[in-house]
Amino acid sequence: MNIVLILIVSLFFTGLVNRTKSIFSGRKGPGIFQPLKDIFRLLKKGSVYSTTSSFIFRIVPSVYFSTVLIAALFIPFGGDRGLISFQFDFVLFAYILALGKFFNIISALDTGSSFEGMGASREALYSMLAEPAFFITIGSLGLLTGYSSFYQIFNSIHYSASASPVISYSLGMLASVVFMFLGLVENSRIPIDDPKTHLELTMIHEVMILDNSGFDLGLILYTGILKFALYGSLIANMFFLNSTHILINIFIFFSLQALFALTVGTLESFMARFRMNQNPQFILMLSSVSLLIFLGVMIITGKI
Repeated sequence: MNIVLILIVSLFFTGLVNRTKSIFSGRKGPGIFQPLKDIFRLLKKGSVYSTTSSFIFRIVPSVYFSTVLIAALFIPFGGDRGLISFQFDFVLFAYILALGKFFNIISALDTGSSFEGMGASREALYSMLAEPAFFITIGSLGLLTGYSSFYQIFNSIHYSASASPVISYSLGMLASVVFMFLGLVENSRIPIDDPKTHLELTMIHEVMILDNSGFDLGLILYTGILKFALYGSLIANMFFLNSTHILINIFIFFSLQALFALTVGTLESFMARFRMNQNPQFILMLSSVSLLIFLGVMIITGKI
């Protein structure tokens, strides 16, 4: 069920972000489904390829989309397991996403453009810095619950014998903050990057896809929306009730996804993009928050 809900959320997520930004700036703005209409228009067009690029550049949009779609199969929904579920599945989840990022990076390098190579270098650095925050956060929740798979961790986080529901929900809120900003980092959004900028020297993700066009560009843009919904789904799993409340869980899922989109739109309305040398400090701050979660779990479980 979760993969279906993620696909539904992808229909309006970016549109809700843009709508929030337009309201705060005093403009009418485009409709909620306008980003999806733009993507469909691109999907109906052909792609143009540089003579300097190889077959790698051609296959990367499909590989990128496939990795995010497969990663979505790991996410559980309430009392239901993800379609792919096993012990330490979150490790494979993280590295499937990393595989898609890797192919994006080598695709940018394959064009032979110095600008795209510069963006690929930044993307690789920020992804490397963001990885510890994810593993420390999920590892801490696994330590709290005594389990090591997404389904078991999320299904028992609020029923752990080590912590009261108040404490577990507090840890879940901290973890949600980490996942929200990881989503911003992974999608190169404000405050890390500005998707609306047109200056190659300061772009990260956008400069990496300058050579993509038509169907390939549409697939990449849609994959970015899916990745946002993916992190929103991780956040929603922090607050689901037990498996008998399916309709309530569906309501929680869409409510938190909408809140996630509204938060992203609000941040992008009132925050400016960081200077490039401040980005590593900000991303490492996420690891500090995850270490705070780890410390809290260690105290709760009596390890220290």
